[in-house]
Amino acid sequence: MTSTTDNTATTDNTATTTADRYAELADGFGTVLDAVDSASAADEGASRWEAASPCAGWSARDVVGHVIDTQRSFLAGQGIDLGAAPDLTEPAIAWRAHRAAVGQILADPDVAARTYDGHFGPTTIGDTLLRFYGFDLIAHRWDIATAAGIDHRFTEDELTSLETGADGFGDALYADGVCARIDIPAGADRQTILLARLGRRA
Repeated sequence: MTSTTDNTATTDNTATTTADRYAELADGFGTVLDAVDSASAADEGASRWEAASPCAGWSARDVVGHVIDTQRSFLAGQGIDLGAAPDLTEPAIAWRAHRAAVGQILADPDVAARTYDGHFGPTTIGDTLLRFYGFDLIAHRWDIATAAGIDHRFTEDELTSLETGADGFGDALYADGVCARIDIPAGADRQTILLARLGRRA
């Protein structure tokens, strides 16, 4: 899934914005991965990557693999080959390699502006990367941090982005294998409410 904060990837003159916005989202995701490495180092090298995440059946490492694999699959479906998949032995390093590969293809303005028929109608590669896969780049930060025992707080802008995305997805958000419906706790703060909408308990 991904972010709705920037839907401007539909014309050549906004391709740079698409590349910059993807880089911003990707770097924010990478910062959380680096924090997991730092926490593991503080544990004298005991890895936190195998810890169970809030995503049922997935470790923190698995979540990183999911984010990489879904982006690669989407781009492959659009005829874009990113080369060999990165080795997930060191997830933060794997992410940087993937981020660089996607950044390289987005440097071509024709790629971001390329149109195709998406799940919600005609769209572009750039818009899909930001709207759907960018959503994952924000939401899954919390999953990975939580698995590693790190308290992660979304910024107000990130909360707005996720709320807008959830609104736009509608009932598709609760399709099989996406998010579960859970009750929102009484008196919950904005982040807890958002997480509940995404099937997560703070």
